[in-house]
Amino acid sequence: MAKAKYKVTNVVAAGNLHMELDLYQLPLKFKNIEYEPEQFPGAILKFNVPKATVLVFKNGKIVIVGCKDKQVVEEAVLKAYQLLSKVAIRVDKKITAKNVKEAYEITNIVAAADLSMEMDLFRVAMEVEGDIEYEPEQFPGAILKLREPKVSVLIFKNGKLILAGARTKKEIEKALVEVEEILKKFRN
Repeated sequence: MAKAKYKVTNVVAAGNLHMELDLYQLPLKFKNIEYEPEQFPGAILKFNVPKATVLVFKNGKIVIVGCKDKQVVEEAVLKAYQLLSKVAIRVDKKITAKNVKEAYEITNIVAAADLSMEMDLFRVAMEVEGDIEYEPEQFPGAILKLREPKVSVLIFKNGKLILAGARTKKEIEKALVEVEEILKKFRN
């Protein structure tokens, strides 16, 4: 069990609304949708409730970002489906509260943690075995890439961490335990 507490800051998911859309029509029908194909190939749908952004593509594929947990992802998928199915060219499958879990998968969970310790990142980069980079001229933190779970950890000299790449909270917790074990000898 990890000693440091962590907070999920972003959950990213990919999904499929099983519909065909005319992306040019979306901003004309909904004020919370932007579509500028010269800048990005998908439409951007922003929700205040639930707090989420849904990137929508012509083939009904979606990417959901800015969520704090799985529940918010599901609410965003369902709300996007309900909104967009009204103006879709074709809808191939109905998405409901009962089957919404089948419409997406979590692809990345980002979390922040604090080890409450100062660290010499030069020493960390030199002595930690494994895939670690530290180039302070380019970025103020060291980047440690864990193999299992496959999570990247940004380590800052004040002991703050950003963990990215996990697909479950269990992977975040496992990565945090591993990082604490690796970094305990660097405690000042």
